[in-house]
Amino acid sequence: MSVAVRYYSRSGKTQKVAEYIAEAAGVDAISVDAEGAGLSEKADVLFIGGALYAYGIDDNLKQFLKTLSSDKVGKAVVFSTSWLSKHALDLIKNELTDKGIQVESDTLYFKSKAVDGCRDEVVRFTQKYI
Repeated sequence: MSVAVRYYSRSGKTQKVAEYIAEAAGVDAISVDAEGAGLSEKADVLFIGGALYAYGIDDNLKQFLKTLSSDKVGKAVVFSTSWLSKHALDLIKNELTDKGIQVESDTLYFKSKAVDGCRDEVVRFTQKYI
C-alpha cells in the first residue's frame, strides 16, 4: 500500500501533526508548496492537512488540491489544526469530493495548543488507514 502525507502550515502546528502521521506511515511529510509535492505515482492513501486562515484554506493548499485527481488518490484522510474552528476539514473534504476522490469520514483535528501532546493519538489514528 502506498501512502503520501501532504500539508500546509504557517505556524508549524499542522506540520508537526503531518510529521507524526508520516513517521507512523514510514514516509516523508511534504509541504504542498515544496518542490516535488505533487503526486508522481498513485497514493492508495493520501493524508492531507491544513488549517483555517481568514475563513478559508491557504492558497497554496487550494492550488495543490486542484492538481489532484481520483486516478492519483485511492482515498484521502483529512487532518487539521487551528485556534478556533474545524471548518478547514470541511473545506478540504469538499474540494476532494468535488474531484471525485473518496474521502474518509473520520478526520483528525487538534486545537493548536494541544498539538504538543498529541503524538500517540496521531499514531493510533494513522494506523487505522495504513
